[in-house]
This record gives sequence, C-alpha cells and structure tokens, in this order.
Amino acid sequence: MSYKKWFDAHGKKHAKIMERLTHLSTDEVIKYFVFENMVKNEVDFCPLYKDNKKCHDLEDLNCYFCACPNFRFNDEGFRLQDDKTLFSYCNIDSKDGAQFFGDTYIHQNCAGCGVPHKEKYIKSKFKRNWFEVMKKVTP
Repeated sequence: MSYKKWFDAHGKKHAKIMERLTHLSTDEVIKYFVFENMVKNEVDFCPLYKDNKKCHDLEDLNCYFCACPNFRFNDEGFRLQDDKTLFSYCNIDSKDGAQFFGDTYIHQNCAGCGVPHKEKYIKSKFKRNWFEVMKKVTP
C-alpha cells in the first residue's frame, strides 16, 4: 500500500471516530485516544490492536497522531541521495527517529520516536480535523 493510500484511509477512520466524539471536550477526546481505550473500543483503527500490541514502546501511548505531523512523504520520491530515492523523512529530524536504507530507497523509521504520542504534544497541535493538522505531511 502506498503512503498516500494509507494516509487517506487512516484519515477517514480518524474522522469517523471524531464524528462520534463531538460531545467531548478537547481533553476528553485526547484521553479517548489513549492506547488502552483504543484497543478496547476502536479495534479496527489499527491492525496491531487485535493483538493488543503497541507500535511504540511507550508507557503512556496516545494514538491521536498515529501518523505524525512531522512526517513527510512522497510516493514518487523527493530526491536522489547517494543513488537512492528518498521517499519519507522527519521534518524535525527527531533524535529518536532513524532512516531505513534499502538498495534503491530511503524511508523514515519512526519506531523509536514518541514525540507525537505524548499528551502535551497532541494538545499543542490538536485540531478536531486530523487532515487539517496533517496537511503538510504530503505534497
């Protein structure tokens, strides 16, 4: 699946959940997206939920920004770097992020980064419309 297809499909799932949460305050919405609640109430939001598995090893994992506002992707590739095509990167160059290098490609590896999964960060970027917050992620 391409980044764009995943991004669009995920955004639609996010929007469906948000449609049901209009009665909640911002703080309540953010709390709703805590991993333990999502596994129980939104099992289709993430394929890992069916196995009660986290994508990041964080005690207080919040899934509101399952995709990070600092992630940048282009399914066509951004540019060549050392004869490899760069398809994704971290816009803030998080010290906990990394790059995955293949023979012909480079992709961002966010597995070690918890920046977008912390309540304080989510509050600083929060919008009820996920696509609005994520508008810089894709060209």
